Amino acid sequence: AAMVQKYQSPVRVYKHPFELIMAAYERRFPTCPLIPMFVASDSVNEYKSEDEAIHVIERRCKLDIDAPRLLKKIAGVDYVYFIQKNSLNRRERTLHIEAYNETFSNRVIINEHCSYTVHPDNEDWTCFEQSASLDIKSFFGFESTVEKIAMKQYTSNIKKGKEIIEYYLKQLEEEGITFVPRWTPPVACKSESGTSHPRRPVSPAINIPDCATKEGLSNKEILNTTSSPSEPTAGTPDDKLDADYIKRYLGDLTPMQESCLIRLRQWLQETHKGKIPKDEHILRFLRARDFNIDKAREILCQSLTWRKQHQVDYILDTWNPPQVLQDYYAGGWHHHDKDGRPLYVLRLGQMDTKGLVRALGEEALLRYVLSINEEGLRRCEENTKVFGRPISSWTCLVDLEGLNMRHLWRPGVKALLRIIEVVEANYPETLGRLLILRAPRVFPVLWTLVSPFIDDNTRKKFLIYAGNDYQGPGGLLDYIDKEIIPDFLGGECMCEVPEGGLVPKSLYRTAEELENEDIKLWTETIYQSASVFKGAPHEVLIQIVDASSVITWDFDVCKGDIVFNIFHSKRAPQPPKKDSLGAHSITSPGGNNVQLIDKVWQLGCDYSMVESPLICKEGESVQGSHVTRWPGFYILQWKFHSMPACATTNLPRVDDVLASLQVSSHKCKVMYYTEVIGSEDFRGSMTSLESSHSGFSQLSAATTSSSQSHSSSMISR
Repeated sequence: AAMVQKYQSPVRVYKHPFELIMAAYERRFPTCPLIPMFVASDSVNEYKSEDEAIHVIERRCKLDIDAPRLLKKIAGVDYVYFIQKNSLNRRERTLHIEAYNETFSNRVIINEHCSYTVHPDNEDWTCFEQSASLDIKSFFGFESTVEKIAMKQYTSNIKKGKEIIEYYLKQLEEEGITFVPRWTPPVACKSESGTSHPRRPVSPAINIPDCATKEGLSNKEILNTTSSPSEPTAGTPDDKLDADYIKRYLGDLTPMQESCLIRLRQWLQETHKGKIPKDEHILRFLRARDFNIDKAREILCQSLTWRKQHQVDYILDTWNPPQVLQDYYAGGWHHHDKDGRPLYVLRLGQMDTKGLVRALGEEALLRYVLSINEEGLRRCEENTKVFGRPISSWTCLVDLEGLNMRHLWRPGVKALLRIIEVVEANYPETLGRLLILRAPRVFPVLWTLVSPFIDDNTRKKFLIYAGNDYQGPGGLLDYIDKEIIPDFLGGECMCEVPEGGLVPKSLYRTAEELENEDIKLWTETIYQSASVFKGAPHEVLIQIVDASSVITWDFDVCKGDIVFNIFHSKRAPQPPKKDSLGAHSITSPGGNNVQLIDKVWQLGCDYSMVESPLICKEGESVQGSHVTRWPGFYILQWKFHSMPACATTNLPRVDDVLASLQVSSHKCKVMYYTEVIGSEDFRGSMTSLESSHSGFSQLSAATTSSSQSHSSSMISR
């Protein structure tokens, strides 16, 4: 298979006039001490126009390529010959250089094009650009070796190009040559042809010293309005990247990395009419795919489509986060870290993720996170200007103080995973560092659920501190200045980040409300509602193949009081009969009602109880998990909670009677969600799940746990 490598350089700007640069360039021939591999060159062809404005010279160059001796032996050559054709136009002030290989031209095709031209905005400056392609058809089975050698030699020469011109400029200066006059047409020509070019006014060439360009600004910024921050659109297609701009705003890139950026950007300008992303953002996608231009292009295009669909470009200007978010989302921007990266502080442990999802739905939460990321991009750009060096990512500090089972609420974790996925796809390489502080014992469980979704590059940037370790050596002070450590972490800086807290139940929206709003919200697709009647519990069957799987549940008691049970049976229950005329067949949207446990089954014989019963009052949210000890069938049951008779008289008390009358037709309602997590998904964290249970009792309002089956349920009121 033929391999084609392409290279395109940025624009290199010399702050010297074209004629002086030409005088320096000519000194490279016939040989040049700075390029040891350039052994000799002979002129094979030459043409000069009568007025000396045009000068074309073709040279045969002899190169001693630094290649293994064995390869030279196999190839049977000691030197490689190139043909180089230089076309100088003194009138237009341009030099075009074309080069190609003569040796092995049937096996390897190398083409190079370079040009020296006058800077479009300053006629006393000169621009240099080069592009090349390498196509290896065949090389005695050594194609990839030859490709590596060629690329290595080529990129090292790219770096030398600038040094060589500067070396000869200095040599000229030492000889007292700092000015070379421009070409002027001979007087005789003028009378002959009336169409001679009007002569451009000659201004004396002045060498502008480097320091004249404002400190910290590149020529591009001074000369080019396209990069001004107020203009969101990218430059016009003829707007090219120059080397100084890349160094100042994008960082130290290798020649091939620069080339990838320039080619991808060029492709975007040709194919995406309208707005294309900023250079630093294109670069992030290249970095995320190790500068594989095709892979980077693919993820970048997907992201551009996504941005268009969701109007992400306008999110900062047009979207106002709902008040609930502003009050209860415990995150915000807070100065910058020691590297100048914007710092985002998230007090996850103080945040009621469940409440936020229930009050807003997942979409609003995701939108909010996107607006935070957009703001992050804006801050990186801002800090790049302020600190005088490229800053393309931010640091995130997550405080887990207060994290408990509530955060392991599965729909909440699911929402988190989807958010991580969207952010990973559309904001690659934006997380410079993630500091996780005060990680509690529950943390490993959360981590094993989340980590498979996080890119390996990103995962390397995580630092996790348990307890107060962050105050010790290697802790927070290594990354953040003492003056800005937030007060809640024992620092002196008042931190404006909201404190979070529980979202009031009154702000929750029910599945019905969400339906009425015609938003197909994620919460309703994940929750199911069920009705429970006196004498007709609702039961859900879960079949377990692997012992030590984890059954998780999460339900809200919307109406009435219920008792929650979990049973195990070795034999499968009969599928429930659909009794269309039965007293309890539910046609209302009030949810389903299914009985699985056969009336003739005996507890302790046909099936067994694996958890002690849990009484749940109206309005409560319950979350829990059960580690299964055996395979087989597990049944979750929500049962009507009937009032106990008065102990002494065995007669119901008056207020109990009144209460039972209020429960309309003895009907309760639950919204529930269950899921089984395979033991392999915990990837060895089963032990940490079990050991952390002892800590749950301190973490949660009410806990029932039977140590025998490693289970815990938590009620949050």
